[in-house]
Amino acid sequence: MKRKLFSLLLAALLPGLLQAQESTVPTPQWRPVYHFTPAKNWTNDPNGLINLDGVYHLYYQHNPFENKWGHMSWGHATSTDLVNWKHLPVAIPEIETKDTTTWIFSGSAVLDQHNSSGFGKNGTAPIVAIYTADQPKQQKESQFIAYSNDGGLTYTNYANNPVVDIHKKDFRDPSVIWLEDQHKWLMTVAVPAEHKVQFYGSVNLKDWQLLSEFGPQGDARKIWECPSLTPLYVDANPAKKKWLLMVSSGNQDAATGMQYFTGDFDGKTFTNDHTPETQLFVDYGKTFYAAIPYNHLPANRQMMIGWLMPFETATWPWRGQMSIPRDLQLKTTPAGTRLFQQPAAVLNSYLEKLPAVKKRQQHNVSLNSQALPISNSRQFNTNANWIDATFTLGTASDFGVKVAQHSKGSGVVVGYNVQRQELYINDGKDTRHMSVQPVNGKIRLQVLLDKSSLEVFVNDGEKVMTTLIFPAKDATGCAVFAENGGVKLNTLKVWNMDK
Repeated sequence: MKRKLFSLLLAALLPGLLQAQESTVPTPQWRPVYHFTPAKNWTNDPNGLINLDGVYHLYYQHNPFENKWGHMSWGHATSTDLVNWKHLPVAIPEIETKDTTTWIFSGSAVLDQHNSSGFGKNGTAPIVAIYTADQPKQQKESQFIAYSNDGGLTYTNYANNPVVDIHKKDFRDPSVIWLEDQHKWLMTVAVPAEHKVQFYGSVNLKDWQLLSEFGPQGDARKIWECPSLTPLYVDANPAKKKWLLMVSSGNQDAATGMQYFTGDFDGKTFTNDHTPETQLFVDYGKTFYAAIPYNHLPANRQMMIGWLMPFETATWPWRGQMSIPRDLQLKTTPAGTRLFQQPAAVLNSYLEKLPAVKKRQQHNVSLNSQALPISNSRQFNTNANWIDATFTLGTASDFGVKVAQHSKGSGVVVGYNVQRQELYINDGKDTRHMSVQPVNGKIRLQVLLDKSSLEVFVNDGEKVMTTLIFPAKDATGCAVFAENGGVKLNTLKVWNMDK
């Protein structure tokens, strides 16, 4: 989270945030099992996502010293399965000199395979990080680069930084990709207060030329941050290439979130497929933010990770977590080209390895104004479950999944209301809604509960809603349900992800 956005949220949430910063009570019951968290201290935006020889590198905004925002540096972790992560030393620490403090804000990392930068050694391609240098004393942000010749463990800052500087206080979050057909690098970077992104081109990662700007369009109610531009094939058809432009800014309620645009990019200019006022949202919760795609994935895969903003709730000794890795697709719908998201397919191999006792399946079960428990005293009562359920609509007014239940039945409801055609999450304090129509009379829910995070993918990822919950230690029940009539539960698969 950047300083301006953080200060706005701080004003609204000051009492809770101060309490969260002061709390040192361990909260292992809320530590996610299959979502990334740092071993300790604060984290926010994912940075520098890159795959190298089958190893997924995750850099992230990190305070190495405290469990609150500050001292921004790039933390570092790696994984081969996107579930189990190896924690590594800070990769790019903040820079402190006599005259200047430089915080290492968000950015990206690329494998410079052709050594266009000249940073490589002994014929080995360097990894180049492109990040925002925030200098609070000068009230300035500009784009720096740093390079690594040890596989991304440590970085050396370029002697002639900055490489892009427009002399503004707010100018950040460079996302860099390689354009093979034009043999050049492309940077997408945000000018937050102006609700714009800028596109820059370079042949060597050092010298950049402004190509064009985009915005303000879509949702301009809040500042724009963390942009990315990604090529995708619509309906997996190589003849139908489109570009996905994502920006962290807003959602349907003007809360913190992300929006997206689809369109064409000619190497210089992005052209929106939709009218300027069209608003399309990545996630309909209020905690999903700052997501960026991975670089250098095999087979033209596109996958992203986002940050789940913790708001005022205290966790210790860490604070903040990442989303599940999500595969990205563009599909044709009656409303036009739309973004679909699914839990990354690479995770399926992990699910398949779980022993049979940790997985439950049921088929074609009729629910009539009742709840069918999934959990019991020995299984699926860990609040670390992966639930995949498909329902056929019947006479029930509402149906879905209940999680984090107390023994008396109260808990978090992930429900679908047939009359309103809405998916909703009710945690007992707040209810969030999003419109979803059945597909062939069915609703599919993928409910990923991980101790304190809840991600719900509807109808194969047509829409997603993410939130955070912080249940009591004894609130671990889960069930499928139908209210005011009947519904058919076509399939139910549940995995116990608790380690």
